Amino acid sequence: MPFVTTLAGENFAPDLPSRLLRIAEDIRKAGGRAFLVGGWVRDALLGKNCRDYDVEVYDLAQDELVPILKNYGKTNLVGKAFGVIHLAMKGLSLDFSFPRTESKVGYGHRGFVVHTDEKLSFKEAALRRDFTINAMGMELPELTLCDPYGGIEDLKKSVLRHVGPAFVEDSLRILRGVQFASRFALSLAPETIELCRTLSLEDLSIERLFEEFKKWLLKPGKPSLGLKAFLDIGLDGFFPEVVPFCGSWENLGNLLDNMAELRASELQKDSAALSEDECSELAFAALLAGNAVGTENRCTEGLHNRSVDLGGVSETVEKFLARITNEIHLVRKVPEILSCYGNLNFENVPPLPEMRRMAVRLGGLKLLCLLLESTPALMLKTPDFAEKFTAEAQRISVYEKAPEPFLTGKLLMELGVRPGKQMGEIIKESFELQLDEKLTSVDESMAWAREKVLH
Repeated sequence: MPFVTTLAGENFAPDLPSRLLRIAEDIRKAGGRAFLVGGWVRDALLGKNCRDYDVEVYDLAQDELVPILKNYGKTNLVGKAFGVIHLAMKGLSLDFSFPRTESKVGYGHRGFVVHTDEKLSFKEAALRRDFTINAMGMELPELTLCDPYGGIEDLKKSVLRHVGPAFVEDSLRILRGVQFASRFALSLAPETIELCRTLSLEDLSIERLFEEFKKWLLKPGKPSLGLKAFLDIGLDGFFPEVVPFCGSWENLGNLLDNMAELRASELQKDSAALSEDECSELAFAALLAGNAVGTENRCTEGLHNRSVDLGGVSETVEKFLARITNEIHLVRKVPEILSCYGNLNFENVPPLPEMRRMAVRLGGLKLLCLLLESTPALMLKTPDFAEKFTAEAQRISVYEKAPEPFLTGKLLMELGVRPGKQMGEIIKESFELQLDEKLTSVDESMAWAREKVLH
């Protein structure tokens, strides 16, 4: 099995299917060359395994490649315009493509004309890629590195640099720069920052925007470095809803990093600790948390000063989310989390009735607790506030889920109450008393209801 010399100078044997190596040998025998490209190469140099095997085939025409691939499984020309052949084998699927050039001819990410040419050199074909760290290839089966634009040096220097002028033809690459900066601890090259500042995201669909935000906030990495790239490029002008936390971008960066570390820790403790939706809700609540706490003075003087219009906060947060996602759970949940967060004074744990009502709004206080635990310690007037808040939420059983009414329609029907307005009003009133701990059991609630029905 071939190995790669990583940036750290170590020998790394990446996870490579033996069938792929045999296919590469057959391609070479037929006069062609096969290269693993893109993220696989970058990750291998960092000593990481990657299961996305993108293979570019040179010096071999499509009608010469297909018969080779058919010896290994079922082929499907899935990207005719891009010359992509999908090979499905038992337990494995691979994509084979041909070197190509792209020309921008229209608006949006579909406005390209693609020209495949198996006779292009690797350097010519790589010129269309976004960043130098993604413009490297490794020739199979030996994994010989081909790096025409200095990607390995940029990785060593922790620099994210665009390949060439074709970068401007897809404005999504601006946000790709943000998420790569976060995931691989990189800083944008000055010339790349300047180029990004000339581009606009107006032509991008919300689906494409959302995918890049998710990769920035949810993939393992250091989100504060993504935030730095976001600011360097000037994206806070395009997304004015992303604001400093307590008057400081550094505070927001710390909050994002704390959130990422805490989320990873929660997922390691228990694979079911956080659902995919909850991870997204927590991440976007952290990104937008600056809206809920307001000015620097408000933070240092205590959040009980109420200098933030929480109704306006919800409107701002909803506006941002509507621009980047169609996921209803985010649009509904994140503003609620931040509204509850903004109502806390970061000093004293709220009274129990208030905590129970927050749990009803949020379906449990877990995400609010995690957001508090992610908040930079200097922002909390009482250092152990988050710990106390979480402990109290767990003690009164509202950490994982909201409290449920003691009284139900079925129980009220036993008292002769028919379904309708009266039943709904009784359940609602009894639940409020329950949240205030004036009713503490089903029996107490039934006795209260019986008295109410009789009178």
